[in-house]
Amino acid sequence: MRIAQSPRSLIIGCFAVSALALPQIGSAQTKPAMTDPAKAPIAAAGIDEVYQLVDAVVTKVDSKTRTVTLKDKDGTFTNFVAGPEIKNFPQIKVGDRLTVTHELAVAIELVKVNNQGVRSEVQTSTQTSAALGSKPASVISNTTIIIANVVSVDRQKMTVSVKGPKGKTDTYRVKSASLLKDIAINDEVKITLYDAMAASFTAPASNPKK
Repeated sequence: MRIAQSPRSLIIGCFAVSALALPQIGSAQTKPAMTDPAKAPIAAAGIDEVYQLVDAVVTKVDSKTRTVTLKDKDGTFTNFVAGPEIKNFPQIKVGDRLTVTHELAVAIELVKVNNQGVRSEVQTSTQTSAALGSKPASVISNTTIIIANVVSVDRQKMTVSVKGPKGKTDTYRVKSASLLKDIAINDEVKITLYDAMAASFTAPASNPKK
């Protein structure tokens, strides 16, 4: 499962970008630990985090044309035009930093259900934006609950493979082999997937006073 919106659409929602090219999204593959697992939206039995970062600095703001010039880590400059629906445009200043992050969490509850063999998938999406008067920011998240059938269990590798409603087989890793103790082939289980992407403009850190 991947979030329905792309980095392009997220920043459009945050910043009304007319055109976007973000090569870092596809190339960044670092996987740091979650900053605060206790605040994760789901209590995951198995988590696969992917952290993708777009990092650019505002070098110019043209208030008349509502154009912002960004410089990425490679020194490439790109111009973006903010539409009139972006009320927080005046809060964008030279030196502000634009970042985009992506996180995927998989909660393998492995809760047996009696769904009479009917596999299902239910997805809910939310989007939040910064308050009026703040710097532009947006978070888009999807939560998907899948009822699937177990097709294989590998207790040594601590993985379970399930077939969802679309007939596709996916394999997930769990944190502890004990979670697989009572799971058998053909069992119906519930799996929760959480996908979130965030874009924000932030002011540069102020220099400490001497």
